[in-house]
Amino acid sequence: MASSKRPGVSSNQVVQNIHVIRGHKVLLDSELAALYQVQTKVLNQAVQRNIDRFPADFMFQLSAPEFEKWRSQIVTSNSGAVMGLRRPPYAFTEHGVAMLSSVLRSKRAIAVNIEIMRAFSRLREVLSSHKDLANQLAALESKYDRQFKVVFDAIRKLMIEPEPKSRPIGFTADLDADPER
Repeated sequence: MASSKRPGVSSNQVVQNIHVIRGHKVLLDSELAALYQVQTKVLNQAVQRNIDRFPADFMFQLSAPEFEKWRSQIVTSNSGAVMGLRRPPYAFTEHGVAMLSSVLRSKRAIAVNIEIMRAFSRLREVLSSHKDLANQLAALESKYDRQFKVVFDAIRKLMIEPEPKSRPIGFTADLDADPER
């Protein structure tokens, strides 16, 4: 009987590491390595030894502009530092992550892969239900007259995910603040 012991990683941890790059939901090599508790170099070496298992729709390397954009978002890698990230990371799609289970054979890798597959499935379900809700709303809107247009517009606004607000790093003075406070 299989052990019910958890791998020490939750689907929520996995979901937080999923990025959308080139229209694909992906996990980056360093994030996967952290989940598998191996060095990124070790993960990439295993992949390179089995490169035939990873076609372009399973894994790709970020382009220079994608890498710079990603690096500016995480603000942690100093390309001039001795230990800084100097090359664009590899991005693994859901299929690439599944293929990793045939390359990385530790018990932890298998358990982590199961959690990753569950996270991708859950994400697909959420996106599917969001589309279903939008379709149902469109059907209702076509059924009712213009007096309900305000209600439908308000619901649509609630369905749109807000864009994350970027805040400057460090201390900034609030120039609009009341000086009497």
